[in-house]
Amino acid sequence: MTTAEIKQIQALLSIPKQIIIVPHKNPDGDAMGSTLALYHYLKANNHNVYVMAPNDYPHFLKWLPGDDTVLKHDTETEHCNTLLHEADLIFTLDFNALHRVGQMGDVIAESQAIKVMIDHHQQPENYAAYMFSDVTMSSTCEMVYRFIEMLGDQDNITTDIATCLYTGIMTDTGSFRFPSTTSETHYIIGKLINAGANNAQIHNNIYDTNSYEKLQLLGCALSNLKVIPELRTAYITLSQDELNRFDFKKGDTEGFVNYGLSLNNIIFAAIFIEHKQENIIKISLRSKGDFSVNEFSRQYFDGGGHTNAAGGKSDLSLSETIEKFISILPNYKNELTL
Repeated sequence: MTTAEIKQIQALLSIPKQIIIVPHKNPDGDAMGSTLALYHYLKANNHNVYVMAPNDYPHFLKWLPGDDTVLKHDTETEHCNTLLHEADLIFTLDFNALHRVGQMGDVIAESQAIKVMIDHHQQPENYAAYMFSDVTMSSTCEMVYRFIEMLGDQDNITTDIATCLYTGIMTDTGSFRFPSTTSETHYIIGKLINAGANNAQIHNNIYDTNSYEKLQLLGCALSNLKVIPELRTAYITLSQDELNRFDFKKGDTEGFVNYGLSLNNIIFAAIFIEHKQENIIKISLRSKGDFSVNEFSRQYFDGGGHTNAAGGKSDLSLSETIEKFISILPNYKNELTL
């Protein structure tokens, strides 16, 4: 984002505005952390602000400061659409293509509001008047910190803002172990702790609140784990019946795919989760090194993301999706066996 663009945004924000902040569908820690952090920042600067999620999100994010203010488009559609059409500014965070917000995408596109994108995913669409897009950043929360810093307000980061930003950086970096974690990331984390983020409590709130059913579901997932050693690939399947058996709640499968990637000599891992209500198979992909699951997902499973972490979906049955996945792998033998 250029200096001129920052000055233009500063001018826009110099007068109270009606602002909507939108995360992607099925928002994760980075999506909710970044949107709620920006919410607190803009509220403190006398704007009328709403966070509007396309749908609900996991219970382990419901403790975030400001959670009780979040609107859900899928259950408050008419009210949300009115607000989107009345907005002066719409910030879209942690996604860069309007289809990532489902039905909201058309309403956002139709709104006369000025759009601002803040995102770190690859291949952004050109729908926003202002685009802060940087694939080298660990997370959108790291970008929101930089955005506030570019506006000259880093000294005004409150405990609530710091807590939200810390949460998103921690979750999107796998607790700071992914390659996207840089010295700059740790620098920002230090600033957030100094601003009041309680790192131990945040980690506990995210990772140490498992239900008995979730751990049973993890056991089921691990029992379904399959390995293709000659292609250094592992995958997990979960059917709708298995999800139902263990009283599945949104977010319960978060991180399951990483168990496959943790296996010795595995550099590509996937999880396939049946979702009968939407009649799709949800897919999460992870990799090590240079193997791009972003490109893999974009080409075969209508998805995308980062080089080492991406998502997608399939309209085939669970068994047909696995069959398709396995049939594609030999095309990447050279990349997977380096």
